[in-house]
Amino acid sequence: MAETLEFNDVYQEVKGSMNDGRLRLSRQGIIFKNSKTGKVDNIQAGELTEGIWRRVALGHGLKLLTKNGHVYKYDGFRESEFEKLSDFFKTHYRLELMEKDLCVKGWNWGTVKFGGQLLSFDIGDQPVFEIPLSNVSQCTTGKNEVTLEFHQNDDAEVSLMEVRFYVPPTQEDGVDPVEAFAQNVLSKADVIQATGDAICIFRELQCLTPRGRYDIRIYPTFLHLHGKTFDYKIPYTTVLRLFLLPHKDQRQMFFVISLDPPIKQGQTRYHFLILLFSKDEDISLTLNMNEEEVEKRFEGRLTKNMSGSLYEMVSRVMKALVNRKITVPGNFQGHSGAQCITCSYKASSGLLYPLERGFIYVHKPPVHIRFDEISFVNFARGTTTTRSFDFEIETKQGTQYTFSSIEREEYGKLFDFVNAKKLNIKNRGLKEGMNPSYDEYADSDEDQHDAYLERMKEEGKIREENANDSSDDSGEETDESFNPGEEEEDVAEEFDSNASASSSSNEGDSDRDEKKRKQLKKAKMAKDRKSRKKPVEKGKDPNAPKRPMSAYMLWLNASREKIKSDHPGISITDLSKKAGEIWKGMSKEKKEEWDRKAEDARRDYEKAMKEYEGGRGESSKRDKSKKKKKVKVKMEKKSTPSRGSSSKSSSRQLSESFKSKEFVSSDESSSGENKSKKKRRRSEDSEEEELASTPPSSEDSASGSDE
Repeated sequence: MAETLEFNDVYQEVKGSMNDGRLRLSRQGIIFKNSKTGKVDNIQAGELTEGIWRRVALGHGLKLLTKNGHVYKYDGFRESEFEKLSDFFKTHYRLELMEKDLCVKGWNWGTVKFGGQLLSFDIGDQPVFEIPLSNVSQCTTGKNEVTLEFHQNDDAEVSLMEVRFYVPPTQEDGVDPVEAFAQNVLSKADVIQATGDAICIFRELQCLTPRGRYDIRIYPTFLHLHGKTFDYKIPYTTVLRLFLLPHKDQRQMFFVISLDPPIKQGQTRYHFLILLFSKDEDISLTLNMNEEEVEKRFEGRLTKNMSGSLYEMVSRVMKALVNRKITVPGNFQGHSGAQCITCSYKASSGLLYPLERGFIYVHKPPVHIRFDEISFVNFARGTTTTRSFDFEIETKQGTQYTFSSIEREEYGKLFDFVNAKKLNIKNRGLKEGMNPSYDEYADSDEDQHDAYLERMKEEGKIREENANDSSDDSGEETDESFNPGEEEEDVAEEFDSNASASSSSNEGDSDRDEKKRKQLKKAKMAKDRKSRKKPVEKGKDPNAPKRPMSAYMLWLNASREKIKSDHPGISITDLSKKAGEIWKGMSKEKKEEWDRKAEDARRDYEKAMKEYEGGRGESSKRDKSKKKKKVKVKMEKKSTPSRGSSSKSSSRQLSESFKSKEFVSSDESSSGENKSKKKRRRSEDSEEEELASTPPSSEDSASGSDE
């Protein structure tokens, strides 16, 4: 029989909410650790009186009752685990684990039983529902009726706020059944009533959260904060931890009370109560109890008359009443000798205290992070200046905390502390003399093989080579089809001829033409610059040889199926990680075999690439010759001397792919000479069109008919 049993995803029902955690059963007792708060419940084996196994909403649950009346409920078990738990209870706890299901008939008439901290509503021998009386905030009575009101559950979307019980009138032994019902509820309910005198009162204490000055009245079972605007009553059972932290200026002290559940004001929740004290402030305190009561209740931890620093008196009284240890900073010392580090969290500046078992940040908002919930820490370069750095903490639940603007002088001390606590450091930079280079804080896990990174490197090389090839090819095409220098010279010549012709006709038209020429020239130059800056990318040729794989990728393709068969159901990400681990642990001789295969594949690729480039060169030459034959000619209409040059220049259109070799002069000679030139130009154009074997465009035919 196993000495211990452990269950990971177990839920504990506390005040109507389900808290995730881990349950461990041993010979000494049962331990449950809350994953969210880190709080530990310890049930000694000798205190157990009853164990019940039953079906619940989350599968199956375990209900445990102790001698002092406490009830513990744990859900999330599988049906198959009953036999294992039953045998364990028989062997180690001498208890029979009974199966007892809830009644689901839906009846609303039954019997109420009070047992320990539970109110159980039963039909026959089966319970219908159970109410933990610690959830009850108020109990009121009416004629034949009892009303129970409950504390609001902040973790649940919907909270049960009220239940009413009808109690039939019966007179047994002169006892009113309604009053008896109410007394049973109130004896166990969590109803805070400030009855009697306070043990002691601390007046006008400075509180940072919630902000203000409060009188703190200390009662036997709860703490009463009385301010000008708000009052808070805090049961000692909700106090999770106590912290006493020295301020960096060495003149003040923080006293921090961690609460679960938190106190609330409207929609604001306060998980921490932070008090600020001056070290110079002293107080003389007298407890409102006689010496015998003080000795009996506190067993020497407190005396009737005490004096000392105010923060010492408050922390001493709270420690005795709450019965919890006070956490103070450990042996960490920063660059300035203080036990904390100045930093910023979110929008506020504060102090980060490295403790023996965690970190705590005060004060706005307060944050407490335990070491056991930290996944890793990270040192990152500051975003605004190189004289500071950021300290990042990521928890196992995925929550990330970034403490920024930490002075670079604190780096060595903080790094040594984190290293000594054996926390996982995501990047291990050089801790001596932080250089401002980014590599100091970069992720340097080079000892682990990353299959994903290997694949990304291969794809990056392919993209770079394709980009270089496409830029070279597009550059050649641009030079063939388009020559900016020649085009600008031709345009200038034509514009010069137009300018001379227009000067004889109209100066107003020439001014407008000059503006148009400048605009066209600017647009042309801008277009040239764009075409030079952004070459047209060429698509990847599907017929091109594929790049060879690396030795690792060849091995991975050959071993993928074997890894899948050895680890059935493995995901793609886990498969890559596993492959990286196997490759890392492989012997040098085996790796050399795959290196040889990769070298052979590389030689084959180079040979195929040479053949492909030779064939591609011949085909590109054939394509260029075809492009030169396909010439597009545009006819330009020459106007008569009586018309202005504006009509003549607007009819001309420049082609980027081809320039006509003829140059039409603007001599204003006789009309007969002009007619002979037109006929000669028309015959030359028709010969070129026949050579190009392209039909004349509609524009050309229109211009011919006009002439």
